[in-house]
Amino acid sequence: MKLTYLFLFLLFISLTSFSQQFTLSGTITDGQGEALPGAGIYVSGYQMATVSGNDGKFSLRLKPGNYDLLVQLIGFTTLNKNIVIADKSISINLTLKESFTQLAEVTIKPDPNREHYINMFKDFFIGTTPNAKQCKLINPNVLLVDYDKDESVLTVKTNQFLIIENRALGYNIKYLLNLFQFDSKSHIIYYEGFPYYEDLKGTSRQKKSWGKKRLTAYLGSPQHFFKSLYQGSATEQGFVINKMILQPNMNRPPDSLIQANIKRLTKKKLNMEKSFYFAKDDSLTYWMRKKNLPAEIAILNRANILQDTLVKTVNSSIKKINFTDKLFIAYTKEKENPLFSNSIGLSIPRPMDMGDDQISTVTLQISPVYFYENGGIYNTRSMLFAGYWAWEKIADSVPMDYLPPLP
Repeated sequence: MKLTYLFLFLLFISLTSFSQQFTLSGTITDGQGEALPGAGIYVSGYQMATVSGNDGKFSLRLKPGNYDLLVQLIGFTTLNKNIVIADKSISINLTLKESFTQLAEVTIKPDPNREHYINMFKDFFIGTTPNAKQCKLINPNVLLVDYDKDESVLTVKTNQFLIIENRALGYNIKYLLNLFQFDSKSHIIYYEGFPYYEDLKGTSRQKKSWGKKRLTAYLGSPQHFFKSLYQGSATEQGFVINKMILQPNMNRPPDSLIQANIKRLTKKKLNMEKSFYFAKDDSLTYWMRKKNLPAEIAILNRANILQDTLVKTVNSSIKKINFTDKLFIAYTKEKENPLFSNSIGLSIPRPMDMGDDQISTVTLQISPVYFYENGGIYNTRSMLFAGYWAWEKIADSVPMDYLPPLP
């Protein structure tokens, strides 16, 4: 089981003057240079946004870092602009292109399977956790859905914000989805885009409940893990890192040999018998059993991986990790939700003494993995998550500028 759970925020670099703030200012214009008032300027992955004034001007106060700005105005194509704030304030001019597609009436071709595909998307993008059950797609009509039957791949995109109301954590998530893909053959999920978080209005009682659930969602998450790894405090914050070593299964012959024997014996059996069946001890059954054996055997090395061995500093704002086999990560300060542990094929096998700790594994796809101080990952395709991190998705995410309350 390999379900990718990537928080795909190409965001935030904290630099040496972390406590300082600088002004990002600019002007939003159209193709003729005319000022555009009322354009929304969002900082992707955060809770920071503003609106351009009557003169098209805007300003934001930002700490040093690497940000993705998203500029949106009805009738214009959404603009994404990467901005680096270093040691001074900067000013930029942004030009929006008119979108005739958005101005025209959008017609969605009837698809009898559309609702089914959207439900698949909700399960694999928003999730199936208790928090996910309290999420609602406000405008599913913006979803551009395609299913490739030959490749068994579900693809979903949007050209405007998909709005997700999360009543569990108290957020409205506006998500410009560049790409979502679910490959039903490999069971790999990949998605990337630009989220923006807004607080829902609620009573003081609701806000207190949301605060508790936000903290629970953050603790033990990949964002929490990489943030604590950057700080060198992963062990103190409850993470135990081991290595899961993958070795070839010596009891499983090569695929070419297995397939050749199955093909030969199947043909022979069909020629000899009118009715096709499997006998308990015949040769075809033997090779089918060999086919069902895992190609690799996972062996858990219980020696803890030291953070200063795993983590290397690239510069003052970026660190990296590189490893072989898989990382086996246990979060010891929270137990697995029974809905997860009782799900077939999701939970990661573990030694008995680990009990119900939250277990996830990380497989390296592209090395190394670069990450920032706030837990953001630079390369969106660098890792595959399985286990608990694969189960919790958008419904259990918090903004990149989320700060846990002080104890």
